[in-house]
Amino acid sequence: MNAKGRVFKYGDNVDTDVIIPARYLNIADPKELATHAMEDIDAEFVKKMHPGDIVVATRNFGCGSSREHAPLVLRENGVSCVIASSFARIFYRNAINIGLPILECEAAANAIEDGDIVSVDFDTGVITNETKNETYQAAAFPPFIQSIIKAGGLLKSLKERGE
Repeated sequence: MNAKGRVFKYGDNVDTDVIIPARYLNIADPKELATHAMEDIDAEFVKKMHPGDIVVATRNFGCGSSREHAPLVLRENGVSCVIASSFARIFYRNAINIGLPILECEAAANAIEDGDIVSVDFDTGVITNETKNETYQAAAFPPFIQSIIKAGGLLKSLKERGE
């Protein structure tokens, strides 16, 4: 499983209220909710985003509340992967549960810049910055997490397995 896209780069402590502001949480339709993703930190995100693009941030991405809406709106916008130095644990878990691939790699998070073209091999954990011709090594997902992501989330994975 691979991803390739243009990078949207953010800094430390991007919290779930920035990823999807609380004032929109009454919207039930995920596609409509996704139109408000990142608008308090990057008002142009939804307009500039193309399916397959990648979000890169530094420390503690997804901190704040435990809402599953945060990784959901990124996935609904076509984000193929989030790379960060570190993730808030609840965001990490929610991302896996809804099938949004995320990788922790401090070297990549620090070196990759906004607008770079990056590819990711999820089977090996290799992140390639094609713009700078640099590679970084993240930990690859274990096979059971890869199967959850490939299925599109935990519930879909369980249904595929007949559970």
